[in-house]
Amino acid sequence: MNVTPMTRPVLKWFEEISKIPRKSKEEQKICQWILDWAKEKKLETQTIDTPNPGTYNIIVKVPATKGYEAAPVVVIQSHLDMVCEKTPESKHDFSKDPIQWVEDGEWLKANNTTLGADNGIGVAMALAMAEEGVEHPALELLFTVDEETGLSGANALQPGMLKGQILLNVDSEDEGRFTVGCAGGKNTHLELPLVFENAPENFVKYTLKVCGLTGGHSGVDINCQRANAISLLARVLHHLKEIPFMVSDIKGGAAHNAIPRDVFVHLFLPSADQAKAKLVVQNMLETFRAEYKKTDPNLGLSWEACQDTKDRKAVTKEYTHKLIDFLQTLPHGVNSMSVDINNLVETSNNLATVCIDKDHLKVVTSQRSSVMSRLQGLTERIESMGKALGAKVESSCGYPSWQPNMDSPILERCKKVYQKATNKSAVVEVIHAGLECAVIGSKYPKMDMISFGPTIKNPHSPDERIHVNSIGEVWHFTLELMKSFKQANL
Repeated sequence: MNVTPMTRPVLKWFEEISKIPRKSKEEQKICQWILDWAKEKKLETQTIDTPNPGTYNIIVKVPATKGYEAAPVVVIQSHLDMVCEKTPESKHDFSKDPIQWVEDGEWLKANNTTLGADNGIGVAMALAMAEEGVEHPALELLFTVDEETGLSGANALQPGMLKGQILLNVDSEDEGRFTVGCAGGKNTHLELPLVFENAPENFVKYTLKVCGLTGGHSGVDINCQRANAISLLARVLHHLKEIPFMVSDIKGGAAHNAIPRDVFVHLFLPSADQAKAKLVVQNMLETFRAEYKKTDPNLGLSWEACQDTKDRKAVTKEYTHKLIDFLQTLPHGVNSMSVDINNLVETSNNLATVCIDKDHLKVVTSQRSSVMSRLQGLTERIESMGKALGAKVESSCGYPSWQPNMDSPILERCKKVYQKATNKSAVVEVIHAGLECAVIGSKYPKMDMISFGPTIKNPHSPDERIHVNSIGEVWHFTLELMKSFKQANL
């Protein structure tokens, strides 16, 4: 991998960060590492408690370099946690194992896991900014936790904790694009009660798996028409309903903001119907491969006799049908497109996770919208679907959308600096994914904010990868942006 001199300072820190476990809600080690780093550099720190013990938002204060004392304080913000997804064959333990890098031409990815460039690369850029020889105004490096599972870290911020009125969020994923707005979001938890009994003695146990899907970020990739493993499984089970089978277990999906790639179900069916069931599965596999040949070329359905046959507890046939109808009813994908901004998804839902826990089927859905009333409307619709089928439903408070300000001074500054530094014009965009800018902006209404970052593809999936040279390009732009604050006028 050919690493440019401009890329090396950031990649050095990203390599260190990749050695440290940082699953959402379990960021204790990376938090302590940041505090130790700041102490070694004799930098002032402030910790902000969050709902998860031992995890903190951290503000590191970096004094202005000589000549920048009169410049405004700039907040550089990134989140410490990462989405922890891996392929079924991976033995990686996110609680202790370092991320293993794999070079792929101009790209860097991980060995069958998420890479954590979202948002480890933003953290790395913040750390590099505190190195000697880097010119900048006074900085507040804001490191938040638990961004990926509900932005609870950003929600723990209170007015007055930050002095800066300019915020650079380094959590966008396309070099040359400035993000100035994002969607808001809510998660809904649904619990459908189930009734169990022992499967008849002439019933045999099978495992059905949907696997090999592309997956992706439920905000960035929701409009790519990629398959959802849970939705596909529901369709297969629906086509098996002529056979009197009984579900005994089901589990799929990894995170509320990741499109499910894999799901399995254990089920019992009459021994005389094994061949019929296998044929249904084979026909559905052919159907799915035809539907998703471009988006999910590695899509698979496996149908195997289950080795564990001692436990014969299963959902009754009646409640198995309720379970199937429940999963068939819940929506996934784009709900509506924006009428104000071309090609922007306005409202969507991700059918995110499913499992049987004790005597309930538990499902999580994740709704997004740039229009808060429509976010609420879709959430209420999903709640009504659940209640109509007898489920208990509970939705989170969620997080707000970030409404764009096209007259933003930091946007104008960034556009001019980018043009001068690269001889290219930056693209200004609003995205369907969520960013912490929305929450921070609700607590600091006068904060002037922008988001940018290097090019990352397929975040929230084991196919996540980062374009190495784009790291250096964004770092070069950021250095030039810092230098611009020394000037009274651009």
